Amino acid sequence: MSESSFQDDVLGELGDDRLNEIASLLGTDTVGARDTVATTVGAMTGGLQQKAGADDEDGAEVRQAFAEVAEPPLQGVSTLGGGLGGLLGGGMMAGVLAKLSRPVANAVSKKTGIPAATVSRVVEMLIPVLLAVFAKRAAAGNSTGAPAGAGTAAGGAPGAAPAGGGLGDLLGQILGGGKK
Repeated sequence: MSESSFQDDVLGELGDDRLNEIASLLGTDTVGARDTVATTVGAMTGGLQQKAGADDEDGAEVRQAFAEVAEPPLQGVSTLGGGLGGLLGGGMMAGVLAKLSRPVANAVSKKTGIPAATVSRVVEMLIPVLLAVFAKRAAAGNSTGAPAGAGTAAGGAPGAAPAGGGLGDLLGQILGGGKK
């Protein structure tokens, strides 16, 4: 259910113009484009959740990227990265999503029969949209006034993922929050 609302948020952020652009790229109608976007978003979020749960360098990178997304954007200089709170200008989450793009494109290609190169182009179009939705959900989830890093272990690095069950809360806030 929360994945569906996340997909709804992505489709809403995508808008009709970009959805039509994706439909044209895929050689289909908007219904086919919506289905492909939903499949791709599901694969991306599933990949993020799987990597976040891993106890390796990739897992640490994904957890740090989620913690970075959950931090409130900087004021004043936040637009230097081209919008979205500077996330497109080298934020960790942009890099994490870029790393996932090839495996996701291959998985979606196998599932849908759409060439992987075409799915890769769809993924490239979706990355800024996903970043925007992550940022909006993180901001909405942090509207309590508590610092985004609340719950980090004592002495934890600023922006580090919360200790213990906090990662699940952070992932739930960003991937599962929003529409009910």
